[in-house]
Amino acid sequence: MFNQFLLVIQVFFFLIGAYQIILSFFGWYRKKERITHEPTKSFAVLVAAHNEEAVVGALVENLLKMKYPRELFDIFVICDNCTDGTADIVRSYPGVYACERVNPNQRGKGFAIEWMLKELWKHPKQYDGIVMFDADNLVATDFLTYMNEDLCNGYRVVQGYLDTKNPHDSWVSASNGMNYWFCNRLWQLPRYNLGLSNFLGGTGMCFETKLLKEMGWGATSLVEDLEFTIRCIQRNIYPKFNFDARVYDEKPITFRASARQRLRWMQGHFDITRRYMLPTLWQGIKERSWIKIDAAFYIFNAYNFLLGFLITATLWFDLLLPGQPHFDSIYSLAPNWVAVPIALYIYAQVPLSMLLEKVNWKIYLRLVTFPVFFFSWWPITFHAFFTQNNKTWSHTQHTRVIRLEEVQGKQM
Repeated sequence: MFNQFLLVIQVFFFLIGAYQIILSFFGWYRKKERITHEPTKSFAVLVAAHNEEAVVGALVENLLKMKYPRELFDIFVICDNCTDGTADIVRSYPGVYACERVNPNQRGKGFAIEWMLKELWKHPKQYDGIVMFDADNLVATDFLTYMNEDLCNGYRVVQGYLDTKNPHDSWVSASNGMNYWFCNRLWQLPRYNLGLSNFLGGTGMCFETKLLKEMGWGATSLVEDLEFTIRCIQRNIYPKFNFDARVYDEKPITFRASARQRLRWMQGHFDITRRYMLPTLWQGIKERSWIKIDAAFYIFNAYNFLLGFLITATLWFDLLLPGQPHFDSIYSLAPNWVAVPIALYIYAQVPLSMLLEKVNWKIYLRLVTFPVFFFSWWPITFHAFFTQNNKTWSHTQHTRVIRLEEVQGKQM
């Protein structure tokens, strides 16, 4: 009886995996974004910062060099509960606003953004769009040009391409880079090509000001980006992915720091799954909206990882027991002409995405250690499930000062 139950569960997850594989095929091609509108939209550029004195200056200098009319954008750095010199550094740049917030009871980027937006609505100057970055980012100088184009074309929420600014620092940062290239190319781009909703990634985001005033921010979970995405989708507002608007994010270089960051993400993801998955799925079924059903599947990824880990561990343990295996694996029952190509393609997706993205050849050497990073998601997800009620935000320390020219030079 348990064997039959386990097989049914495997079939369920196989179908979800098959759906994602089919989706990925639509990320093999892309059309370059076209610029047809002159710069007309004004932007408030928000930078979330908590004790970022080491890196915030590099980002501010980067933003001041944006190839966009300077009178059409202002920079606001949210110095959130800072105890270092972040605010002093920001104030040293003329025309850049250092917005200091002190509230130790409400820590985290979601609370900081909510506070900043309320302050921004009081500002004498109002803006057409709100763009958000993290203090450790670097941004392509044409980013606002692409956001202007998308707002002019009627999009209300836009996510830029999230790249990694330090993939060469360690095997951990390289693995994070591979994860990003895969997600951009074979998760985000296929959904854009098929007219499905894309998902916000926490930075490199643009919002129509009118929408934020209508909805409010209201996303204060550990994964505020995913929470706001789902709130938009439930209101028939579908974020767009702009492949050519590049943002470079600093990734942890040690396994411990990366594991702590990913644990926070998964804790928040379980929280969002519990609160939004079934309502979104039911709404999609009632409205016959595949966009919302796809979003529900996306939210379910936390449990997909968790149950996938438990099923795999059960099957592996069964193989170690003496005698014949007690449980059937769906791959052992499927004909080889089905099982082998699927298994090979699953493992080939990461190098395929790197090939499509024309990644520097040196990073391919890190593919040897990528499986360690990938399989470490399983115990992290398992731990996150039992600690998902932990709402304590943990700060990832950033110290790697890199300039945009260095990042773009290493990609050649």
